[in-house]
Amino acid sequence: MIVTVLAFLVTLAILVVIHEYGHYRVAVACGVKVLRFSVGFGRVLWRRQRGPDATEFVVSALPLGGYVRMLDEREGPVAPEERHRAFNRQSLARRSMIVVAGPTANLLLAVLLFAMAQWIGTQEPKAVLSAPLRGSLAEQAGLHAGDWIRAASRDGQDWSELRSMNDLRWQITQAVLDGQPLQLSVSGAGGHGTRTATLDLPRLGTRDVSAALMREIGLGAPYSEPVMGEVQASGPAALAGLRAGDRVLAVEGRALGDAQTLREQIRASVQGDAAVPMRWTVDRDGRQLELEVLPRVHDDNGQRIGRVDAYIGRPVEMVTVQRGLWEGLQLGVARTWDLSVLTLKMLGRMLVGEASLRNLSGPLTIADYAGQSAQQGIGYYLGFLALVSVSLGVLNLLPLPMLDGGHLMYYLFEGLTGRPVSDLWMGRLQRGGIAILLALMSVALFNDVARLLGLH
Repeated sequence: MIVTVLAFLVTLAILVVIHEYGHYRVAVACGVKVLRFSVGFGRVLWRRQRGPDATEFVVSALPLGGYVRMLDEREGPVAPEERHRAFNRQSLARRSMIVVAGPTANLLLAVLLFAMAQWIGTQEPKAVLSAPLRGSLAEQAGLHAGDWIRAASRDGQDWSELRSMNDLRWQITQAVLDGQPLQLSVSGAGGHGTRTATLDLPRLGTRDVSAALMREIGLGAPYSEPVMGEVQASGPAALAGLRAGDRVLAVEGRALGDAQTLREQIRASVQGDAAVPMRWTVDRDGRQLELEVLPRVHDDNGQRIGRVDAYIGRPVEMVTVQRGLWEGLQLGVARTWDLSVLTLKMLGRMLVGEASLRNLSGPLTIADYAGQSAQQGIGYYLGFLALVSVSLGVLNLLPLPMLDGGHLMYYLFEGLTGRPVSDLWMGRLQRGGIAILLALMSVALFNDVARLLGLH
């Protein structure tokens, strides 16, 4: 819990400071007087100002954002000798540059963070598949447990090397959003041979990316051998005579390819309120044994499932994903661009009803992911920071009043008509923007709570 809170606060602090620093730096470069640079809102906890004419830097009690306050005649009287330093007196081009500098700083930060994550390197699951779900696209494409996905392509000409399962899921996500099939270069178990398989993603009839969609495609957890791990004393597995190191060959005479299939069969072993005995064939030191396993019934959020109280499967094979200086920087630029486009596509599809509003996340989900990524290592945390920084940059560019994109919308109107938006319309648009933002925040917070309660 402490790690989650600290990681969340560090995330907010970094992203807010960088965003506001973008506004601040360009404002100063344009000759605008910056009165205050604040991290957070509300009561001031820390203040520093080098001189009466210098910018006041403060840290405030509510760490959910920040702001840069500039000299502006619309917010109070300005001395005649300082009017040339007021924001509202600047040219349209300069005002636009100051406004767009915040989101731009977030996007540039994302490029650097993605690159740093690649330079440091991360341990990720190898792109080796577990058994595809029955009837799924992956099964129809001829994919099997133990298949190693080496590369992916949209057109069969340009292939992208896949270094990990995360790379594979990223390629699938992009193909789903674009409504295109995805070709895969596949090696069999042990890396033998190479063949091509095609995921016919347009057949799904949706471009809404979610965990449910990934299950429909047929991709579950990475491949893990069906070998017993730690067996709890007096649990169903121990009572059946199972031991750590036993390799499960078959259940009810049907051969097993991976640990995930075995877990699913254990979960599905309950009929009504009682578990059904299962006949397992196991290999123990070269000898085959037939054992009867009776799972216990476990209530999982109202659903009755089977459990055997043992760790199923060997640890997933991991690979180190690390890139050089130039390659990492290139990937940082490409990933920031791709995520920016992906964010806009998802927002557009949510707007027209093609994607679920469940995709919106709020502070609780961000805090949870911040804590998880921090515990996984610095590379994962930097990648998470980059992801949130992209989202912050793109969202702030949306043409909504109260956001940077809303101000750019006003300046576009001014540039086209030669006159600024009237105070009357400015007030109306501001109220409308506040209503939209409150609605979005409410949906995001509802999604957060629903995820925590297991309703999503």
